[in-house]
Amino acid sequence: MRVLLIGANGYIGRFVADRLLADPAVQLTALGRGDDADVRFDLATGSPGALTRFLDAVHPQVVVNCAGATRGGARELTRHNTVAVATVCEALRRSGCGARLVQIGCGAEYGPSQPGSSTAEDAVPRPGGPYGVSKLAATELVLGSGLDAVVLRVFSPAGPGTPAGSPLGRLAEAMRRAMQSGDGELKLGGLGAQRDFVDVRDVARAVHAASLSAAQGVINIGSGRAVRLRDAAAILARVAGYGGALHELDGPPGALLRPAIGHPRADSDHAAPVAYPYPDGCGGWQQADVRTARDRLGWRPRINLEESLADIWMEAACRI
Repeated sequence: MRVLLIGANGYIGRFVADRLLADPAVQLTALGRGDDADVRFDLATGSPGALTRFLDAVHPQVVVNCAGATRGGARELTRHNTVAVATVCEALRRSGCGARLVQIGCGAEYGPSQPGSSTAEDAVPRPGGPYGVSKLAATELVLGSGLDAVVLRVFSPAGPGTPAGSPLGRLAEAMRRAMQSGDGELKLGGLGAQRDFVDVRDVARAVHAASLSAAQGVINIGSGRAVRLRDAAAILARVAGYGGALHELDGPPGALLRPAIGHPRADSDHAAPVAYPYPDGCGGWQQADVRTARDRLGWRPRINLEESLADIWMEAACRI
C-alpha cells in the first residue's frame, strides 16, 4: 500500500510515520516543508496543480494529512489549517490516483460541552476560538469534497514529544524547575480544566486503522474519560518523585493569580495575570464518546495517562 504522509515532522505526524513504517505492507512517502521530507512542498502556499502532478506521479492509495498549526493568529491558522486542506482536496479531486484521504481533525472543533457529558460525532460543532474554527472549516471541506475520506477528531494528545508550550508540557517544565532548584512547593494556576487525554501513539494506531478501513465521515479519537489537570499534576508529581507541595491557584480565564503553569515564580508579591491553560475555546470540560472508533475502526486506546505522563516527564527531566 502506497501512503503519502503530509506533516511527518509534526507532533502527531512523527508517530504516524513510525507506525506506518513498522507495517511491511506500507510504502511510505513523506511530503512536508522540512529538509528531511522526501518531497518539499508547502500546502499553505503551493498550488493544487503542482500537488496534483506529484500525486499522479507517485499514485498513492492513501493520503494522510497530519500537517497544520496549533498556534498563531486567525490568519495564520486559517492559512495552515484551512487553505492547506483546500489544496489537498482540490489536488485529490484533479488527480487520477483515487487515493483515500485521512485527515487529522481536533476536539476543539466541537467547542464547549456540558460537564459530565460525552461528545459524540453527531454533536453540533460550536468552536470557541480561531483554532477550532480553522480546523472545523477544514473538516467541512473534506466532508464536502466527494472524496473517499475520513476525519479523525483527536482530542488532547499526550505522551512523548508533547510540545513544551502545551499545558502538560508547561506542567512538566514547572516541576523540573522546582526540583532543580530544590523548591519545596510549586504554585500552579489554571488546573481546573478537564480534558480527554489520549496518547499520541494510540492516535497513530488510529490513523493506521483508518488508512486500512472503509470508514468515512468523522470519528472521535480520545480516551473516553475526562481528567482534571490538577489530577494530572498529582500523577506527574508521583512519577517524577517530586515530594513538594502542590498549591493550586485556580480561577477563570483572565483572573489575577500568581504564576501559571510553566511560568517562573515571581519574587514580588504583586499578582500577575495567569494565561488560561487551555486556550482552545472548549471551556472547562471535554470528553469524547469513542464508540464509533471502536465499532468502525476496531480501535481502543491502550496507553494510560500515567504512562503518557511518565514519558513527558522523562523528556522534561533530560532537558538542560
